[in-house]
Amino acid sequence: MSVTNWHEFIGQTDKRLAELRPELPGVMKGFGEVARSAIAPGVLDSKTKELIALAIGIAARCDGCLGYHSKAALKYGATREEIIETIGVAVYMGGGPSLMYGAEALSAYDEFAKDAETA
Repeated sequence: MSVTNWHEFIGQTDKRLAELRPELPGVMKGFGEVARSAIAPGVLDSKTKELIALAIGIAARCDGCLGYHSKAALKYGATREEIIETIGVAVYMGGGPSLMYGAEALSAYDEFAKDAETA
């Protein structure tokens, strides 16, 4: 999929997840806890963990992962250069399909970074 507006895509996905939440309350709560625990700073800081998550999302070709983890990486201070290096690692691990999704991940990061500049 080629997302042309990451804000709309994330908004749409948030809405769909909100509709699913009451149908799977335990799973959704458990997943939220796993996410918070996994990204919490430890030996690795939260930014590094989000970059890892982004690389996995690229290699797994997960559109939602690109949007959410690009936005979160920016929140934790990731630079465009760090995103680009993350894409390089994902391409190394996932080949050509990761290259295509890497371009999408950079598009998501750039869109969210524009917001951060104007905020």
